[in-house]
Amino acid sequence: MLRLTAVTAACLLLILAAAPAHAADGAKYGKGLSGPDVVAISDLMASPDKYVGKTVRVDGLIADVCPKRGCWMDLAGDKEFQTLRIKVEDGEIVFPLDAKGKRATAEGVFTKMEITKEQAVERAKHHAEEKGVAFDAAKAKDLPTVIYQINGTGAVIR
Repeated sequence: MLRLTAVTAACLLLILAAAPAHAADGAKYGKGLSGPDVVAISDLMASPDKYVGKTVRVDGLIADVCPKRGCWMDLAGDKEFQTLRIKVEDGEIVFPLDAKGKRATAEGVFTKMEITKEQAVERAKHHAEEKGVAFDAAKAKDLPTVIYQINGTGAVIR
């Protein structure tokens, strides 16, 4: 009986030792990761024009996920209140809703979108509808008209 317990304990230790390596890999989405080293989100936002049009890789905590189609996720940056959206083509990659609060590494092309104030308001209304929350028109006057995001090609969520 003691021998069986020792063997069982040894097997459990082997399983537990292997689990973190597998968990560290995480779930792969899209093409996965194959590009450059990780760039801090704060570095991207401090000098965005330096990175526009280039393939970048970022890492962060998932702050939000598109509740309708899973077509985007927002990663929290290394500075407080800083997030960066990872946007993918609808249906090509679907980020799961339960990924919110998990850590992710994502890569794709860093892009800059310049939009009008009216387009910014429509975009904010659309995002409010996606989340099922009321749109606050009073806050619409402060919406950005230059938006940076990553057009995602792959990600790993752990």
